[in-house]
Amino acid sequence: MNILNHARSLADGLAKNEKRIVFAESCTAGLVSATLASVPGISNWLCGSAVVYREQTKTQWLNIAASLIEKHTAVSALVTMELAKNVLEQTPEADLAVAVTGHLGPDAPAELDGIIYVGVLWRGQRIADAAVRAVRLAASERVERQQEAAGIVLSDASESLSAKYSPRLR
Repeated sequence: MNILNHARSLADGLAKNEKRIVFAESCTAGLVSATLASVPGISNWLCGSAVVYREQTKTQWLNIAASLIEKHTAVSALVTMELAKNVLEQTPEADLAVAVTGHLGPDAPAELDGIIYVGVLWRGQRIADAAVRAVRLAASERVERQQEAAGIVLSDASESLSAKYSPRLR
């Protein structure tokens, strides 16, 4: 599925369930929200996106502790969930937040090259119960990695909506 199809699927799920979303984007640099914003009518459901590309911006805009970044790096599950939690706290009209961090290269440490973390957090959900996952991107070029990462974020958000609001098969 291409990135625009992921955006349409998420937009449909948000509208169907009347839920609003906010993003905290690092490595995707706003591509997630820009893609979702291409869907007509999304202004009812998209609150916005905090593009926090640099570590200092993460600390200043979303109050991520510098010590947390220093201890775990900006590309970690803990920082990703803090981004989601803090952007949700700053956006009272949003029902869920999705955060993404990652190393897209070319100068990433070898063990983190092409790795992203995606975290989804619902309002009222404990961070311990929230979904965060690491993904190794298949693409090798930076632009393709950014598009792949944005598609994953949109897909994870859509899957979270489906899991929360779709009737379970018995």
